[in-house]
Amino acid sequence: MVKAKTKAKKRGAAKIFFGVIAALGVMLGVMIQLTLAANEQRQRWQAGERLARAMTATAVETLEARHLLEEETVRAAQFALTGQPEERAALRELEEPELLLLVNPWNTLPEDYDPELQQVGREFGTDYFMDVRCADKLEQMIADCREGGGHPWICSAFRTQQNQQALFDNKVLRVILEGNEPSEAPAIAAQAVAVPGTSEHQLGLAADIIDEIYPILDEGQEETKTQAWLMENCWQYGFILRYPNGTTDITGIIYEPWHYRYVGERYAKEITDLGVTLEEYLQMRRGR
Repeated sequence: MVKAKTKAKKRGAAKIFFGVIAALGVMLGVMIQLTLAANEQRQRWQAGERLARAMTATAVETLEARHLLEEETVRAAQFALTGQPEERAALRELEEPELLLLVNPWNTLPEDYDPELQQVGREFGTDYFMDVRCADKLEQMIADCREGGGHPWICSAFRTQQNQQALFDNKVLRVILEGNEPSEAPAIAAQAVAVPGTSEHQLGLAADIIDEIYPILDEGQEETKTQAWLMENCWQYGFILRYPNGTTDITGIIYEPWHYRYVGERYAKEITDLGVTLEEYLQMRRGR
């Protein structure tokens, strides 16, 4: 009887022992799962932190790169117009400053100016001539504009002093007929037709180009395919739109979306990139 009780006690103790062991196993399993979950969460946080740091670094690098690019752009503009480093010596030898000759209401044509001319076209019985340095470039630009969908037509190129005088006198008369005082007519006329001796057409470096479908010399020209193409591409041939919109106070001439001036490919690119008039560009160059 005693032996039976002892065995029962032993079995009870064994059950308790194994129960405890099982409970500990469950607890250990739970703790392992919790640890694994915590480690996984920590790894996710660490990965997130690394990603955030990487994104931040990338953003900083991007901002720094953009800042450097902006600085380089500014330095390039200053380098193009002000500095005189030895590296530019070869390029300066290619410059033709005479192509930048300024003729406007305040700067007259030199008395001894005598351009070498070349015919660039004939329209309605009128022969047109340009300086030999830009004649071929003008013809190529006209041809390429046609291929690009435009309808360019040269309506004015080189003018003699007599031609310019006749045009100016005619404009003065029309201004008077419009009701303006005769004493005020010359000044009004000069905003649209240059006073003889102050016209770029007398240089042989300027041409008026209009659209054959819209052959009117007014601001409507800017809406034509011809002017859209020329304004975007003329610099590649060495030309600039000489009298841009909103620059009358600077140039002394009204907005003329048809008047193109040859200054050479290098100068044309610089002027176009800077978005300035010839007057402003020459002012910048004085800092060289």
